[in-house]
Amino acid sequence: MITVLLGALPSCDDKATNRQDTKTAMEQEWNDTDKYILNAIHSWVWSGFYDRDEVDSMIDDILEEDAHEEQLRGAVGPEFAKKQEAEKTWPAQTDCDRLDAAFRALEQRGVLGLQNAGYTMSDGHQDAFEILSARPGHKYIGYCFYHGQDLERAVCGGGLMIAFDHLDKASPEKIKIGMALKEELERVGFVLEWSGSSEQRIHIPAIEWRRRYRGGR
Repeated sequence: MITVLLGALPSCDDKATNRQDTKTAMEQEWNDTDKYILNAIHSWVWSGFYDRDEVDSMIDDILEEDAHEEQLRGAVGPEFAKKQEAEKTWPAQTDCDRLDAAFRALEQRGVLGLQNAGYTMSDGHQDAFEILSARPGHKYIGYCFYHGQDLERAVCGGGLMIAFDHLDKASPEKIKIGMALKEELERVGFVLEWSGSSEQRIHIPAIEWRRRYRGGR
């Protein structure tokens, strides 16, 4: 499922640099709509969840009449090229690889882990419900996820928030899902911020978002 990020995209210093590089190369004066779409392109590309065709398709959903469509679509390839070059300097195991490992371990503990699940908290809960409903006889006791807005902040260097819940939302056992998430994230080396409350999401304040594209989630 392709998730189109339609919210107010955060401003990143590296995004501003990338936009300026693109503008210089294309001698294009970007308007506010163009800048918004360029921000989205940057976020989608560097998230590591989408290929070039998917990003090009996602642009359709946020185009406005005053956007310079041809130039914007022309910016997609160069942005992927920048990421490809950057990947050559990345370590063999990145923070995103460690995050993947934590989510895989949670699956073994009966916790469904979803990455880039929708765009909002309600989307994330709905995605989990739909997936669990499609797996009759599953042995999950709970789930965790981060959504599109969380992903945008992580790409910008703002850390990652991860939500969790028990399948029985009224269950006092929800805290056990949070504790399992905490244990697996710490096991792979993340330093966390969390009060220990079942009503607070777990925050990874220092995660360097380096995700190599491997065919989606």
